[in-house]
Amino acid sequence: MQASIPDRNKRGQSRILDNLPGLLTLRLLHYRRSAIFLDHNKNKTCQCSDNATLLRPVMASKVYSAAVVGVDAFEVEVEVHTGYGDHGKVAVVGLPDTAVRESKDRVLSAITNSALRWPRGKITVNLAPATVRKEGPSFDLPIAIGMLKINDDNRIPDLSPYCLAGELALSGELRPVRGVLAIALEAKKRGREILIVPKLNAEEAAPVQGLAAYGAGSLTEVVNFLRGESVLQPVAGQPNFVPGKIDDDFAEVHGQQHVKRAVEVAAAGSHNLLMIGPPGSGKSMIAKRLPTILPPITMAEAIETTKIHSICGILNGSHQFVTERPFRSPHHTVSDAGLLGGSAQPTPGEVSLAHNGVLFLDELPEFHRSTLEVLRQPLEDGKVTISRAAGSMTFPASFMLVAAMNPCPCGHYGNPRRECRCSPSQVQRYRSRLSGPLLDRIDIHIEVPAIEMNELTSTVEGEGSAAIRDRVRRARLVQQKRFAREGSIRNNGQMTTRLLKKYCRLDSEGIELIRKAVTNLNLSARAYDRILKVARTIADLAGADQIAAEHLGEAVQYRTLDRGLW
Repeated sequence: MQASIPDRNKRGQSRILDNLPGLLTLRLLHYRRSAIFLDHNKNKTCQCSDNATLLRPVMASKVYSAAVVGVDAFEVEVEVHTGYGDHGKVAVVGLPDTAVRESKDRVLSAITNSALRWPRGKITVNLAPATVRKEGPSFDLPIAIGMLKINDDNRIPDLSPYCLAGELALSGELRPVRGVLAIALEAKKRGREILIVPKLNAEEAAPVQGLAAYGAGSLTEVVNFLRGESVLQPVAGQPNFVPGKIDDDFAEVHGQQHVKRAVEVAAAGSHNLLMIGPPGSGKSMIAKRLPTILPPITMAEAIETTKIHSICGILNGSHQFVTERPFRSPHHTVSDAGLLGGSAQPTPGEVSLAHNGVLFLDELPEFHRSTLEVLRQPLEDGKVTISRAAGSMTFPASFMLVAAMNPCPCGHYGNPRRECRCSPSQVQRYRSRLSGPLLDRIDIHIEVPAIEMNELTSTVEGEGSAAIRDRVRRARLVQQKRFAREGSIRNNGQMTTRLLKKYCRLDSEGIELIRKAVTNLNLSARAYDRILKVARTIADLAGADQIAAEHLGEAVQYRTLDRGLW
């Protein structure tokens, strides 16, 4: 009778167990023979073909690049080594993020599609220093060049004078990356002579003196340039800081002469400004014309601002360098992180994007209370520090805050032509959305009343932006000379307590006036300092060396909320 399948399996297992000692003995002899063979031939040269042998280790190649942290960059050494292991296997170490780890697939495809050869065996890429996290695809190009340099057939020369950055497409084309200006500044600081980046980023690095910036369109162009087989032209020239055509002119604003004066004072000294008035009185119209009277941005300020905009990815092919002061106007639904900066890896927010320019907050009370309160530190210090589990970052945030608000929810409180429908409690709740400490940090509070009909229909054109800008520019030149030896201080709005005592001395009449203002209006010490700063700017506009009583009186008049008129 035929045995069942389970019975046959049991008999087979029994025979295997009976022969197990013999099988183990044969396997042990095999390992011993292999060890003897390897030991006997360890000093002999293998004559097998490339496909039939293991590769000997190759000395690592080194390429210099840079990684962006915050708004600055630090140099990264990209080391590439090939040795024993599976051909085409690439390991990226040195604390890379997901985009950097994925670069191995982009790099191998780009090298293949560029008709180039990468080294055989397992490839290890190290990004040093390994203690700092590396982010973004900008390491594609240096990793590819490091791989190609190991293979002698590619004839890549010494790369110590070079700094490379760029993202590779699978076809081998170079795509733009963020933070090129910061990378260029770091390359110059480290003594590199040549920077190679994608073509769309080259103009961004051009203003860095002492560094030759080249733009390439593909990996093949970079390799041929390094070999000396082709020529790339360095990007030269300085950005054009000439003010462009003024589309929105102050001449279009009818009436509101006292508001125009307050805006001129704010622009001359970079003072924070709050406009209060009913809907349709021209608050937003005036704020949007403020950039037309600001002085031109300097090269140092342009570099600071461009670094921030580059890291945030705002620059593009037609706009690679910031040549005008930024004007940012976020919606009132912006989050704390959107305004101040944040996310898991801290990035700049709106306050940093407005650095050296204007941050306009329309309908100020409609912003979340917590969102407005985060403005306290940047308004006071000119910078913002963001702390996360991944680390702490400090971003520059020296901006001019311009805000607009209605006096009440319906907007017509105090309007002689329209009746206010709000109850006193509604008005109080509406105004309480703005905290006292925040209002204290705003230098100028100005009322913007409804425009009279005769002013609205007038054909007389008011003073244009060009004339106002000339006065503002002259006042800023005075401030630049005044603070030439005061470090990073550039205007009256940035003066510290020490500088206030040095440059804002008052005569006896001025001291008596400010004493009465502080006593009668119950002003805080911060409001007192703000009044002195504004008075100093008014004196600069008047061409006066000392602050007079009339300058101080005008500065006090710009504290509408402190005077209890609303």
